[in-house]
Amino acid sequence: MDTKETDEPKRRSYEMRARREATQATHEAIVQAAVDSVIAERSLAITLNTIADRAGVSVKTLLRHFGTREPLIAAAWARIHQDVIVERTTPPEDADEALRVLLEHYEHRGDMMLGLLSEEGDDPRARIMCDTGRMEHRRWVQEVFAGRLPKQPAARSRVVDALVVATDLYSWKLLRRDRDLGIEDVFDRIQLMTDGVLRTAAQDAAETPRP
Repeated sequence: MDTKETDEPKRRSYEMRARREATQATHEAIVQAAVDSVIAERSLAITLNTIADRAGVSVKTLLRHFGTREPLIAAAWARIHQDVIVERTTPPEDADEALRVLLEHYEHRGDMMLGLLSEEGDDPRARIMCDTGRMEHRRWVQEVFAGRLPKQPAARSRVVDALVVATDLYSWKLLRRDRDLGIEDVFDRIQLMTDGVLRTAAQDAAETPRP
C-alpha cells in the first residue's frame, strides 16, 4: 500500500482538528472582546464593529460565529456573571474579609455596573442583569452575616434590608467616587454601618420578651 494513502487520513484528521481549534480560539476571542468592550464602554450599547476590532476579526466572521448581536451579548454577559460569582466568593464566617472581597470586586467592576444600572430603564437586557445582581447581592448578605441574623422572619428581613443597603454598590459609589475616599476609609465606613446594624439587631433581640 502506498504510504501516502495511509498517511492521508491522518493528515485530514490533523487538519480538521486544527480547524476546530482555530474556530474555537476565534470564538473565545470574540466573546472576550465583547466582555472587554462592555467593561470599557460601561454599557451594553456596543457595536459589532467595536467588538470585531477588539477581537481582530471582521464583522462577517463575528456574525458567522454568532448569527446576530444578541447571542454574542448574552455570551459576554454569561462570562461576566460567572467571573462575578468567582470574584465575590468569600471565606465562611469572616465578615471583615468578605467586605474586603466585596470592595475589591467593586473596584474592578463597579463603574461598569453603574453604567448598566443607568441603562436598565431603557434596555430590558440591562434590567434583567441588574435584577439578577440585586438578588444575588441579597443572597450574599444572607450568607456572609448568617450567624448574626435574627431568627424571627420579619426581624431577619428587616436586618437583611439594612445590610443590603450598607453594602450596596451605590454606598461604595457615594464613598469612593463622590466622596473620593481611599479604599481603607471606604472599608471603615461600610464596616461601621454593618456593625451598627448588627449591634442594633442584637440589642433588639435581647430586649424582645420571649413567649
